[in-house]
Amino acid sequence: MSIAVAVLGAAGRMGQTTVAAIEAAEDLELVASLDMGDDVAALAGVADVAVDFTVPSATEANVHALIDAGVHAVVGTTGWDEDALGRVREHLSRRADVGALIAPNFALSAVLAMKFAEMAAPLFASAEVVELHHPRKVDAPSGTAAHTARGIAAARARAGLGPMPDATEIDPGGARGADMDGVHVHALRMTGLVAHEQVFLSNPGELLTIRTDSFDRSSFMPGVLLAVRTVAGRPGLTLGLDGYLDL
Repeated sequence: MSIAVAVLGAAGRMGQTTVAAIEAAEDLELVASLDMGDDVAALAGVADVAVDFTVPSATEANVHALIDAGVHAVVGTTGWDEDALGRVREHLSRRADVGALIAPNFALSAVLAMKFAEMAAPLFASAEVVELHHPRKVDAPSGTAAHTARGIAAARARAGLGPMPDATEIDPGGARGADMDGVHVHALRMTGLVAHEQVFLSNPGELLTIRTDSFDRSSFMPGVLLAVRTVAGRPGLTLGLDGYLDL
């Protein structure tokens, strides 16, 4: 029996790639392709799972509409904050039959890079994140970079480590980047790029660099399809595709 899938933001670059991947999968059936202004609530009884690749200003409302409709949500749109995640988590607590995955990145290399950075963080004195994307991206830093930085910060906190060394006192232009839970993140927006991230971890006399590169949006599709096939069996809110992997 095939899984009935809807794509939100189907006219966008990621949406188009997702539509093609679902149509090519023998165990999935594309039942709806929605864009801005289309009625998400109409998916009730039509779709089993919906994939959201819309924009940050619309994605939370879409997810709430999907939960009300009893449709599992796989979300790749970034720009989420803790308050928005809390609202979705609370909504899902009242719908035990619905699952939602909000993932900053579906590329398996990126998922592993984030996990490797979290594992390495307690072993190094310093860590910073650089993310590089195309100039059409509307949010900065990327969801992947934010997730990476918070994972590093949480791992350091669990290890009982204090703030990283940094004597900077004067930075009127923000050259040190965004401070995310004590981890600095730097965002580049450059023509010709797709999605890239580097994590730098250092100790006296050594530097570890973890890098992930997506050169084409097709790199995200194995992770998207994995999520579509898994989300129904994972009720509640899951953050990050690593939650569906045995890592």
